[in-house]
Amino acid sequence: MKTPVDPSQLETATFASGCFWCAEAIFQAIEGVDKVVSGYSGGSVPNPTYKQVCSGTTGHAEATQVTFDPKQVSYNELLDLFWRMHDPTTLNRQGADVGTQYRSAIFTHSPEQQAKATASRDALTAANPEADPVVTEIIPASIFYPAEDYHQDYFQNNANAPYCSFVIKPKLRKLKLDKPR
Repeated sequence: MKTPVDPSQLETATFASGCFWCAEAIFQAIEGVDKVVSGYSGGSVPNPTYKQVCSGTTGHAEATQVTFDPKQVSYNELLDLFWRMHDPTTLNRQGADVGTQYRSAIFTHSPEQQAKATASRDALTAANPEADPVVTEIIPASIFYPAEDYHQDYFQNNANAPYCSFVIKPKLRKLKLDKPR
C-alpha cells in the first residue's frame, strides 16, 4: 500500500524513454509517485493524436508525466530509474520501437531539474567511458498533451496482453518492481 501523498508538496517530472506504456508501469510502482500520465511532449503540433505522433511528423515523443512527493522519492531517484529503464545510447529507438517518437529525453520543469538531469547524465557517461555516447535530450518542458484514454494505465488494464507479457513484465522484473497482481 502506498503512503498517502500531500497534494501541496507534489512536483512534476516528465520523461521520454521509448514506449510510454513501459515507463508508466515502472513509475507507477514507485513509492511516493502520486500519478503517472502517458502522453506526448517536445513537438510542435498542438493536441496530437497517437496516429499523428506515430507518423513521426509532429516532433513529439511518447512521454510520461510523473507527479511525485519529493519527501518520499527524490527527483534524483526518478532520474536513476529513468536511466536504468531504457537504453539512453540508442537514437530514436527502444527495442523494436523505432522513430523519433521513441527518443530518449528529459523535459525539465525548473533550473534545478535541468542541473540535476545534466549532472546525472554526466555521471552516467563518466561511469561508463567506453560505452556508446548518451543521446538523451535534456530540454525545458513544453506543453504536455495527455494521450488518449486507452493509453492510460495500460499495463494495469492489459497485464496479459502480448506487449505487456513480453516487454513490460521483463522490465519490471529487471528493475525488481514486479509485484503480485
